[in-house]
Amino acid sequence: MKSWWRNLTNIAAVRAGLVVIGCLLICLTPVVGPIPGPGGVIVFAAGLTLVLRYSDWAKKKYVHFKRKHPKKGAWADWGLRRGSAKRREERRKALEQAAGADGGN
Repeated sequence: MKSWWRNLTNIAAVRAGLVVIGCLLICLTPVVGPIPGPGGVIVFAAGLTLVLRYSDWAKKKYVHFKRKHPKKGAWADWGLRRGSAKRREERRKALEQAAGADGGN
């Protein structure tokens, strides 16, 4: 079942449709925001996830944003639960530990 979905997202029209749905969710956020609870945040995150996952243009803009604002980009990665962010964090911790071990000699 999962491979069927992945094959479906290879179709350009499906990817474009998912990007449009993501944009609609992002636009819907101000409407859902005043409702009690975290609804607006969840709707925005779902829309942003769809747009970043299926739009190459949005991915390039996101990378540019992260380079310009690294701390904000780290928060966005954390919020989106990105695997690449987890790998970078593990690599950074390993380098800090290695540097700490070398500095103590």
